[in-house]
Amino acid sequence: MTEAETQAYRFDDDGRFPNSPLPLVVYHQVIPRGEASPEAFEALLAENGWPPRWRYTVYGFHHYHSTSHEALGVARGSADILFGGPGGETVSVTMGDAVTIPAGVAHCLIAGSADFLVVGVYPPEMDADLLRGEDGERPDADARIAALPLPRTDPFTGETEGIVRRWR
Repeated sequence: MTEAETQAYRFDDDGRFPNSPLPLVVYHQVIPRGEASPEAFEALLAENGWPPRWRYTVYGFHHYHSTSHEALGVARGSADILFGGPGGETVSVTMGDAVTIPAGVAHCLIAGSADFLVVGVYPPEMDADLLRGEDGERPDADARIAALPLPRTDPFTGETEGIVRRWR
């Protein structure tokens, strides 16, 4: 995979959601559409040192994580996901695509196909909390985000591309 096959998005703090100076990275067809499956994503993630954690959809409400970064592999279907909070940007993803979301970046499912399924993962030894941008969450959430280490590898590309290049 080359950098040309990824897109990066940056979202500023909007007062409700901290977002991040680190870019959200979207990977197009990290696994070819005809080969994408939950098992294929789980194998790729494990190979790159990110143990697979769950299979589900994306919540249909704005939320973010302050204790972990998150990566999603689209194993089935397609969806439109709004990143960065209500004033952010909607990104369309389809089977075989993937997204790495820095801690603090809000995300919300806008619409998805009936079979939409992602494989979700966090960096090794991290667990995600679930914050909704409510009063009282910050500044503690901001401090937790600032203290997070950068992952050693990219969940989808390994040691040299993706977030390894874009987050350093």
